[in-house]
Amino acid sequence: MLPITIGIVIGIILSLQTAVNSRLRGFIGSPYQASFVSFTIGTLFLAIVMCVQRESFGITPTTLTTQPWWIWIGGLLGVIFLTTNILLFPHIGGVQTAIMPILGQVLMGSVIDNFGWFHSAQQPLTAVRVLGLLLALTGIIITVALPDLLAHRPATATTGNPWPWRLLGIVTGALGATQTTINGRLGLVLHSPLHAAFISFLIGTLGLLIIVIVVHRSFKEIKRAVGRGKPWWIWLGGAMGGLFVLGNAYLAPIIGTGQTVVFALLGQITGGLLVDQFGLLGAKRKPVVAVQLLGLAVLIGGVVLIRLF
Repeated sequence: MLPITIGIVIGIILSLQTAVNSRLRGFIGSPYQASFVSFTIGTLFLAIVMCVQRESFGITPTTLTTQPWWIWIGGLLGVIFLTTNILLFPHIGGVQTAIMPILGQVLMGSVIDNFGWFHSAQQPLTAVRVLGLLLALTGIIITVALPDLLAHRPATATTGNPWPWRLLGIVTGALGATQTTINGRLGLVLHSPLHAAFISFLIGTLGLLIIVIVVHRSFKEIKRAVGRGKPWWIWLGGAMGGLFVLGNAYLAPIIGTGQTVVFALLGQITGGLLVDQFGLLGAKRKPVVAVQLLGLAVLIGGVVLIRLF
């Protein structure tokens, strides 16, 4: 029961982080500089926690030479996931930008568990688990996409062939699930999920630093988030992201990537509905409709099947 609770809680935290970072991005203007601020604060937050826990920041030469190269790229995959979502939105709209990466996450998480990729524990797919995954995906689609379809809102933001962008969204989601597995493995190697989360954030911060330098060649837009009328909590998104990555690094080796992804998605959607319903953290209030509650119930049913069978 504890892993389920942790998975749902970190998913809710991620949905709150999305609202916080959206407000930060509104002040700064540049999504890349806003993401750089969030990653930097997350790195500092995890560093402080490591100091409080008296964990070492060092990595031995033996660790560097004996582990596969891919164990260090979790942070870069996180940056790719983040920046690709920014690119997807103008081409396929908000609904499909949410749905396609989720589809990729769930599918890749299941494949990783079934074959035991990236040195993860093998968890073969059973017929009941497949049914649970299908129910979970159905619940996600009902909750995220069906309200817009019923309201006859457009599914895409621009004209043109959307399928290359949809496939890119699915691949992006697959990279997100891969990041969860890699960070979980790194946590086992270092004997510390906290250390793994810190390294992931540090590498992600360095990646975003390069992106900002190439795209903007300055960091001057960041100062727009400082001053009167700027809520203090817009700087908490990085810490929330740090908790999310830490939770994933802890859970993935215990319950597998697939279940970690699904439980976190359940929390993410639940938190997103709460943000919309009550207009939390400066978000525009969008009352939850009955069909979204139906989708959430279907998603919970799928989670129960996945967990119990």
